[in-house]
Amino acid sequence: MLRRELVISNKTGLHARPAAMFVQKANKFTSSILIEKDGKEINAKSIVSVLAAGIGSGAKVTLVIDGEDEKAAEKDLVQLVEDNFGE
Repeated sequence: MLRRELVISNKTGLHARPAAMFVQKANKFTSSILIEKDGKEINAKSIVSVLAAGIGSGAKVTLVIDGEDEKAAEKDLVQLVEDNFGE
């Protein structure tokens, strides 16, 4: 199991397009992928859950990834966030 703290720093946070990009990338992996925010666990493979979490710009979150391809999932998801979702 991997845990990685991130700051969502793009302008809109995980809303609409960035959330869709994150969920699509998360779904490419077999590992379980959760986002922890304010003590809550959010299924990172569910667009409804990610949007409902209201993760805005500047939010600190923790990725929790568990499974066979956890390292590859961490690499790709962290890169997506650090690249500000291409904004």
